[in-house]
Amino acid sequence: MSNILSILSIGLILFFAVATISGWWISNQAVEVLEEEAEINVYFAEDIDEDEVDHMMKKIHALTGVEEVSLVDKNEAYHRMEEVLGKEAKVLKYLDENPFSPYIEVQIDLESMDSIIERLKSIEGIEQIRDNREILDKIRNLSSVLKTIGYIFITAVGVSTLIIVSHIIRTGIYENREQINTLILLGAPDGFISFPFLIEGMILTLGGGLLASLLLSLSLRYVYSVMAGPLPLIPLPDMESMGRNLISIIMLLSAVFGLLGSLFGLRSARSR
Repeated sequence: MSNILSILSIGLILFFAVATISGWWISNQAVEVLEEEAEINVYFAEDIDEDEVDHMMKKIHALTGVEEVSLVDKNEAYHRMEEVLGKEAKVLKYLDENPFSPYIEVQIDLESMDSIIERLKSIEGIEQIRDNREILDKIRNLSSVLKTIGYIFITAVGVSTLIIVSHIIRTGIYENREQINTLILLGAPDGFISFPFLIEGMILTLGGGLLASLLLSLSLRYVYSVMAGPLPLIPLPDMESMGRNLISIIMLLSAVFGLLGSLFGLRSARSR
């Protein structure tokens, strides 16, 4: 029963640690995708004609750091909002007319965003400039926080697992001290005596790792199914490759912590 509870404890600890790591992974992926697709939406006065809009687009395209410029008319803006709203897009049908304004979509190099915005302000006819810099900054901050929490969790997992495994090993050595003394008197080497306890520690942590891997697989499927519905625009890593990588991390940590915990338990038992 003690070993079963230990496996459950280690499994839950590893699961929470890798869940935090996966959150950081997803947020970091979102930042990278948004940076690659960084864009600025430029809104112009409605009273200017098509020639003036074309001239404005040529000026924008000539700016350093601008990669692509395209015009989004009112109808396309309406259809894009329908895709964003999904099932809730039915509210748009109650509007008497299209409420969206045409705008110029500017694909840019994120490093040049500040300079591009400053130059856009000097172009005549531009009324409003909207960028996703604030969103990127928030996602970056979230990614940094999750990364820090992930490191803290891994440290806590390592310490907790070492304590659990080493305690079990010390207890096992104490309960089998008579048999161990007999083996020592018969001339058995230390490696022969220690090997079963190393195996026990590895079984405990690998069992916990398998439990954490199962919980992770179920959680990833649930999270991806939920986020694919109401939040289709959030860029997510491939679920299968992400799951394989995270499970590999879990099993590697399990093996390392099991080995270190067993060695620590054996060493502390010998010191007594």
